[in-house]
Amino acid sequence: LVSVPACCSARYNLALLAFFGFFLLYALRVNLSVALVDMVEPNTSLAKNATSNVCPEHSSTINVPRNTTGEKYSWDADTQGWILGSFFYGYIITQIPGGYLASKIGGKLLLGFGIFGTSVFTLLTPLAADLGVGYLIAVRALEGLGEGVTFPAMHSMWSSWAPPLERSKLLSISYAGAQLGTVVSLPLSGLICYYMNWVYVFYIFGALGVLWFFFWMWLVSDTPETHRSISHAEREYILSSLKDQLSTQKSVPWRPILESLPLWAIVVAHFSYNWTFYTLLTLLPTYMKEILRFDAQENGFLSALPYFGCWLCIILSGQIADYLREKQNLSTVCVRKCFTLIGMIGPAVFLVAAGFIGCNYALAVAFVTISTTLGGFCTSGYSINHLDIAPSYAGILLGITNSFATIPGMVGPVIAKNLTHNNTVGEWQTVFYIAASINLFGAIFFALFASGEVQDWAVSGYHLHRN
Repeated sequence: LVSVPACCSARYNLALLAFFGFFLLYALRVNLSVALVDMVEPNTSLAKNATSNVCPEHSSTINVPRNTTGEKYSWDADTQGWILGSFFYGYIITQIPGGYLASKIGGKLLLGFGIFGTSVFTLLTPLAADLGVGYLIAVRALEGLGEGVTFPAMHSMWSSWAPPLERSKLLSISYAGAQLGTVVSLPLSGLICYYMNWVYVFYIFGALGVLWFFFWMWLVSDTPETHRSISHAEREYILSSLKDQLSTQKSVPWRPILESLPLWAIVVAHFSYNWTFYTLLTLLPTYMKEILRFDAQENGFLSALPYFGCWLCIILSGQIADYLREKQNLSTVCVRKCFTLIGMIGPAVFLVAAGFIGCNYALAVAFVTISTTLGGFCTSGYSINHLDIAPSYAGILLGITNSFATIPGMVGPVIAKNLTHNNTVGEWQTVFYIAASINLFGAIFFALFASGEVQDWAVSGYHLHRN
């Protein structure tokens, strides 16, 4: 098999457009947590609860007069929690249907309209907030519905576009957009709120999403066969590399899928990884503020740093993973397991360490950054393992694992909030311990039961052999 150069190829163009799509998706997802600070009347945001007096107060910067034209709402802390959590309630519903639909109508339309819908609802956010908190929660849940189909749709598209030995590279490029979206939109949303008005956070990102949609519909196709401008050589290369891996049967083999141990290995790993990820994403600013007495809001760049590390790590580890498989002849399963172990045990160690460094703010930021960065290895680990074990049903499998992996986003922060009533260092150490042990369990489970081979039930001849 002669591989076709990457530069300007249709498959790399797809990876690049997907990269921008996921960049916008995450920008649309996290912009609310920044804007919310400006949407709420200062006295209602958080009653000054017993901030721990372990660490000295950092000297606060002198407040520059900032734009205060935005409307303010009197939502209490519980209401804000509902507003921030409502996204996941929509998100979890469309995971499995998204994977199933993608296998039927193709990922292009599903992913395109998923991001388009999310963008439109983002544009409607300021109006919804004006109408009342119920409307805002509904709009956020609808955004979740739109975003829920995107990852399964993308996995489904890669099952017909990504040659097996380029899988880690292509997928890590497209999904790394999500991390970079977090990195850029956290500080950028802060600046927009600061110099303009919080409504523009929603208008600017929403408009960019709509613009992306037109490029996507125009330049992308579901399969190499239907692509308008793909070279003959590239089409042949992709099709021949996948010819023994795809199933032609129309019905989905639900029972063997649900009985598949390698799939459950991915479910456990995905759930465990997200527990740590969501706990950090939602609670890190609180920890910095209440324990280390440092306002992360003042420093959007520092709260974005961990995700920048993760983004770099995803891109690099994707290149390394395919290099090891292609040039060093390491088996797929060996690479997936090693990368998952590094990407889950590494973060666990540094997360626990972050709870024991006292008031050393710089070290806390460093440990959390290293913890999140190492997590990037998982993208070339369990994260794309769905495509190794069942390329034809990768979208459906991702829908299944991502449904389970959304639960930590709904449950983790709630549990952590309940454990840290008095905001003592000891309570926070418990939160970090729980996250680390869940990570450890997920890594070991995956290392024991994962597979790198296409499963029997995922290949077309499967029913014939059984009878």
